[in-house]
Amino acid sequence: MTTSADREIPAEVTSTKRLEEEGEIAADYLEELLDIADLDGDIEIDVDHGRAAVEILGEEGALRSLRRLAGPEGEVLDALQELTRLAVQAKTGDRSRLMLDVAGYRAGRRVELVKVAEVAIETVRTSGEPLALEPMNPFERKVVHDAVAAAGLVSDSDGVEPARHVVVRPA
Repeated sequence: MTTSADREIPAEVTSTKRLEEEGEIAADYLEELLDIADLDGDIEIDVDHGRAAVEILGEEGALRSLRRLAGPEGEVLDALQELTRLAVQAKTGDRSRLMLDVAGYRAGRRVELVKVAEVAIETVRTSGEPLALEPMNPFERKVVHDAVAAAGLVSDSDGVEPARHVVVRPA
């Protein structure tokens, strides 16, 4: 006779459930924050590239207010993401790699960074020389590294925060 304890749950199922739980905890935390700040927003939860992904969306009229949660250069969003990760960690006991987006800030920034990476890739292919980019936060560096790898070149991060930057190298 087989019991439920004898049946193994696939690791990817438990991992996805854990990430969905992280998203739910983050959504509860962010809903409270929106209530305190008297901001309107809808929260979407997803699992993306092995991470919980949470986005605060709003109607056209609420977007301006929500964009303040991103800040002019995403610095407020970075801080809010860290606070949200800490809230998740406090509930689960595990470190979270949750990604947060507010009013499409990260999605828009991703498009800009892919363009920056494409220019760097072409410059490195033409010159055959490494090219150091401007300092970027971890999210931004990851987007550039992914674009460089997809183009068949090599990149690494160099420097120390807040001056940590990507160097694109020929393959």
